[in-house]
Order: sequence, then C-alpha cells, then structure tokens
Amino acid sequence: MVSGKDRQKQLAREHYERQQTARIQRERAAKRTAAIGTTVGVVVVIGGIVAAAMLLTGEGDDATTATPTDTAVPSASAPAGPKAYDPASGTCEYLADGQAAKDVGQPPAKVAAQPATMTIKTNLGVIEATLDGAKAPCTVGSFQFLAEKKYFNDTKCHRLTTEGIKVLQCGDPTASGSGGPGYRFTDENLEGASYKRGVLAMANSGAGTNGSQFFIVYGDETDAALQDAYTPFGTITKGLDLVDKVAKDGVEGGGGDGPPKTAVEIKDVTITGKS
Repeated sequence: MVSGKDRQKQLAREHYERQQTARIQRERAAKRTAAIGTTVGVVVVIGGIVAAAMLLTGEGDDATTATPTDTAVPSASAPAGPKAYDPASGTCEYLADGQAAKDVGQPPAKVAAQPATMTIKTNLGVIEATLDGAKAPCTVGSFQFLAEKKYFNDTKCHRLTTEGIKVLQCGDPTASGSGGPGYRFTDENLEGASYKRGVLAMANSGAGTNGSQFFIVYGDETDAALQDAYTPFGTITKGLDLVDKVAKDGVEGGGGDGPPKTAVEIKDVTITGKS
C-alpha cells in the first residue's frame, strides 16, 4: 500500500514533469512562430493592434501545445537553457545551436560586465549606441566577440516593421531572418524592460535563444506592443535619423513588415570599452 507521504511525492513528481513538458513544448512552439525572431515574422493582432510579437501559448502549469508538425512529447529530463551570467566567476554560458550563418566559433565564457560603445558603419552613414554591459553582460560579451570576428561585416538589415511595432532588424548574415552564429545564450535585463524609441534589443525565437539578430526601435508605440521577452542591451545615441528615413521609405513591395525598400548594408561594426 502506498503511504500518504509517498503518494504526495508521486503527485508532486508528476506535476513537475507536466510543468517541464509544457515548458519545452511552449518553447518549441514559440521558436516556430516567433515574429521578432530568427524567422520572418508572424503578424499577431492583439486588441486591434498589429504587433509582430511571439504567439504565446497558455501559461498555466499544465498547458500544452499540439502542432501538426511535432506531436511527440519531449522528455522531462531535456537539457535546460543557457545559464545566466555568474558574477562570482564573471562568466556566461554560450551553447552550440545549429549551423552558423558565418562560422566564427563561440565567445569565451569570461566577460567583463562593463559599459561599451558600438559603432555601426552602414552604406547610409554611422549608427552609434551605448551598450549596457552591467545589465546585459552575456549579450554585450557576445557582440564584442562577433564584432572582433567581423561577423556583421557586409550584411544587410533584413527586416523593417512599420505597423504595430516600429523596428529595424539586423544581424543575420544570410539576410533571410533565419541565420545565427551557431550558438545561443540567456535572456537578460527583462525586468521592467522598455522598448521605446532608441532602444537596442535582441531578437529571439523563444526563451534563451539569443544569437546575433538584433533590432533598433524607432517608434515609442513599440513599447506597449511588445512583451518583456527581448533583451534590451543598449541605446542608440547617433544615427536614429537614418533609421527614420529608411522607415519613411517603407517596406519593399509595400505592406508593414518585410525587407526595407531602402537597403541598409552594414559595412563594419566596432566596439570600444571591453565587454
């Protein structure tokens, strides 16, 4: 006979396994349907506002998501996402993730949680940003590494949105919206995150899937349209007027979401102030 105490342990274990299964399925679903992410966006209508944000599943402990392409139930012992920055050792975790769009290796785990300045030279002029290495050390550490490896050189900003959210998205060497550096890392600085004009933030396809794609916010209304799910890691200090001009010219072929009509080509990225 199973004792009451053993039964409680069994129920608790089953509850935990359901939670883990639901979490993994939500992340998989989000990865397929993310709009500000590593696929060209799904436009979501929320309360009459067209917002290119991730489609979210229910957030209850036992919520599950069935999809036509993946009905297998993943193991509850599936590996966890990348670890957060460890201030004691000053290290981040960068996990291998798929094939790199431009293979430059992985960043060193050791990072310096310090402010930095990023300069993006484009065909339209220079964009500069301050990077918050204290609040987003793993993100800034990754950008420092990619910039040094010339990962962003000779790439195009592949996405412009002009409805619901107003952002210019860059960082994919393939310009397809599906390219990344071959590794992923944790979300950072999400508590009270703001996506107002001038904010520089990471694109993703679900929790813990940050890679190389990022977006520049050029409209304040974006703040109300996005959930706190995209790591804000910097602020544009110069060149936002260039983004405004690109946005004014609109999306190639019309519409509110797609490649910008006026091409934005990144020639070179440099970061000063070691991160």
